[in-house]
Amino acid sequence: MPGENALNRDQLWRHVAVAVPYLWLLVFFLAPFAIILKISLADPVIAQPPFTPAFDESGKFLASVDSFRFLLTDRLYATTYLRSIFMAGMATLLCLALGFPMAYGIARAPASARSLLLLLIMLPFWISFLLRVYAWMGLMNNYGVVNNLLMWLGLIEHPIQLMYTDFAIFVGLAYSYLPFMILPLYATLERMDLDLVEAAQDLGASRTRAFWDITWPLARPGVIAGCLLVFIPAMGEYVIPYLLGGPESLMIGRVLWDEFFVNRDWPLASAVAIVLLLLLVVPIVLLQRYQARDKEAGI
Repeated sequence: MPGENALNRDQLWRHVAVAVPYLWLLVFFLAPFAIILKISLADPVIAQPPFTPAFDESGKFLASVDSFRFLLTDRLYATTYLRSIFMAGMATLLCLALGFPMAYGIARAPASARSLLLLLIMLPFWISFLLRVYAWMGLMNNYGVVNNLLMWLGLIEHPIQLMYTDFAIFVGLAYSYLPFMILPLYATLERMDLDLVEAAQDLGASRTRAFWDITWPLARPGVIAGCLLVFIPAMGEYVIPYLLGGPESLMIGRVLWDEFFVNRDWPLASAVAIVLLLLLVVPIVLLQRYQARDKEAGI
C-alpha cells in the first residue's frame, strides 16, 4: 500500500540518519584508535614501519605491554602528564575569567551590535594559528613591544624575561582558545531570561547574590562546555609550549612528537597517546553524567 511504503521509506531514512554519526565515529575515531592501540602493543624495531607486526608467521597474535610498563615506571611521563593537566587547567580558568564577562557583555549588548562583536571574537580564526603564535613571540621577546613599552614608561630598566616561561604559555593558550570559551557561554547567556534577575533584585537580592543564585546556575551548561572545549585541546598542545615555552617546557604534546619523530619509538608514543585519551575521556564522562542528572531534575 502507498501509505505503508511511505512509512517504510521514512523509517529507512531515519535509520540512515542515525547511522551516519555512528559511521563517522567508526571511521574517524574507533578505527584510528584501534590502529594506535595495536601499535602500542608492539615492540620497537629498526625497520619500516618501526614496530613489530601484530601476527607472526603462524598467525599467532603478538602483544607486548612493555611500553605501558615503561610508561608507568618512568617518572618523566607522570610529571609530564601532571604538568600538562596543570597548564591546561590554569589556561582554562584564565579563559573562563576573561571569557565570562565578555560573553555576558555580548549577550546583553543591543541586537544590532551582537553580530559585529561576535565577528570580532571569531576574526582571529581567519589568520593562521602558527602566525598568531609567532606574533606573540615578537611581542614578548626581550626587545619586543611589551618590554620596550615598559622601559619607555620607566617601569623597568632592563628587559624582563617573558619568553620561554610558563607565563608565556598561559598567555598563548588563553589567547588561542578564548573564543572556544566565549561562544558556548554566549549561546547560553543569550537565551537567559532577564526577568529572573530583575525579580530576584525586586525581592531584595543584591547584584552579587542575583548573579550567584540566578545567572551562574543558568550559565553552567555553557561554562562546562566552554571549559571542555578549552581544556581538551590545551592538554595536548604542542606548538604553543614549543615556541613560547622553549625546549625545557615539557608538555604531553611535545613528548608525543619526540617519541614519534625523534626517538622513533612508535609503540611508546602510541601508549602515551592511549593514556592521554583515557585522561581526556574522564571529563567527558563527567559532563554526560552531569547533563543526565540535570535532565532528570528538569533543569
